[in-house]
Parts: sequence; C-alpha cells; structure tokens
Amino acid sequence: MDSTFLAALIAATVTAGGWITNHALSARADVKRRQSEARLTYVENQLEQLYGPLLFLIEEGRSAFHDFCDTLGRNYVFVAGSPISQEEQELWLFWVDHEFMPRNKAIQDLLSSKTHLIVGDRMPGSYLAFIEHYNSWRVTHLRWKEEGVPYSWHSKANWPRSFDTDVIETYGRLKNLQVQLAGLVRGMEA
Repeated sequence: MDSTFLAALIAATVTAGGWITNHALSARADVKRRQSEARLTYVENQLEQLYGPLLFLIEEGRSAFHDFCDTLGRNYVFVAGSPISQEEQELWLFWVDHEFMPRNKAIQDLLSSKTHLIVGDRMPGSYLAFIEHYNSWRVTHLRWKEEGVPYSWHSKANWPRSFDTDVIETYGRLKNLQVQLAGLVRGMEA
C-alpha cells in the first residue's frame, strides 16, 4: 500500500473520529442546556404564577391582621370561652367580608388552579390545613349571611401557621434555584 494513501487514510480516520466525538459532545451539551432551560422556565413559572402571588397574599394578610389587632388594641381576636362585644363583632365581620375572606378566596383560587406548580409529589399538609380553614369558615359564614344560622364568627380550624412558613421557605428555595439555573444556562451559552 502506498504510504501517501495510508497517511491520507489515517488522517481521514482521525478527522472523522474527531468530528464524531465533537458532534457527540456538542449534542450532549445541547441536551443538557435544553434541560436546564426547561427547568429554569418551570421554576420561573412556579415563582410567577404560584409562589410569588401566594407570598404576596400571605404577607398582605399578616399586615391586615396586625392592623385589625391594632384597631382592637390587643394582639388577638378570640379567646376560647370569651365572646367578643357587639361592637367588636361588627368590626370583625366588616374585616372578614372586606379583607380576610376575599384574600383567603384568592389563595384558594391559586392553589386550586395552579396545583401543577406545587413543589413536591403531593399537596403539603399545611396547604390542606389552609383549605380546611377556609372552607369551614366560608360555608359557616355564608350560612349565617344567607340563612341567619349563628356560628362562632371564625373558622372551626385555625389558620395554619405552618402554611406561611412552608410558602415562604419554598419561595426562597425556588429563588435560589432560579439564580443557580440562570447562571448555569448563561455559562452553557458562553
């Protein structure tokens, strides 16, 4: 065999091998980049459509409840076994109808319409506790308004404090993940 031909054959084989290796590595990097971009898009949707609005509503609700308690001049509304005065009841019902129920409905609407964005493979217990709190209160309050059926002026289930914590912590984890994925995607594009 001619040495020139052999050298050309070896060079062609090495070139083809290099091209195949480069193509395989490039395709692999492209798949990883697309996966990272898809993950980043999903995390951004979670933040924009569910956890950001939930966080806002929770913080707004905390502020409103503190404002209401300031209006009462104490840091609680109800004490077991102690009824509130008629004046406080009227004030409370005004806040319930104009502040607390509308916000709770907005939270319930978010949870029911954006379940696909909830972190994890099941609904967190605190979210279920919120749903119990809201539904229990909404129905008994509505029966009072429409049928005059008396009730204790609040939900049978207290506001789940862990709901606030779970949403706030999940929002923080998602924001950190968003920053990491955005940096990863930018690094892959460079």
